[in-house]
Amino acid sequence: MNISMGAKDKKRLVLHSRPDLPTVDQILDINRAFPNDPVFSVLEDANQDAKRGSSDNELETKYLQSCRYLEMKERLQEVKGELVQQREELRTTGEQLGISVAEVKGRALEPQSS
Repeated sequence: MNISMGAKDKKRLVLHSRPDLPTVDQILDINRAFPNDPVFSVLEDANQDAKRGSSDNELETKYLQSCRYLEMKERLQEVKGELVQQREELRTTGEQLGISVAEVKGRALEPQSS
C-alpha cells in the first residue's frame, strides 16, 4: 500500500474559461430579456414603491412623530418628578429659613446685659 501525500498527486480542477463580456448593444437590448428576468421584476417593484411613496412617507412621518411624542412624554414625567423633589427641598429650606429668622429676631429683641 503506497500512500503518497505529495502535492503532485492531487488532481487539478479544470476551470472553464470566462465568457466574453456582453457588448453595449446586447446590454441595451431589453427585448430579448425574459419576462421573469429578476432585473425587471425589481424595477417593477421599485416603480410600485415609488407610487406608494407618498403614503409611505406619511406613515414614516407619523411614526417618527409618535416616537418623538413618547420620548417627550417620558422626559416630561422625569422632569415632573425632579420638580416635585425640588419643590419639597425648597419648602424644607423655607421652613428652616423661617426658623433661623425667628431666632435672629429673638436674639435682637433680647435685652443685652453689659
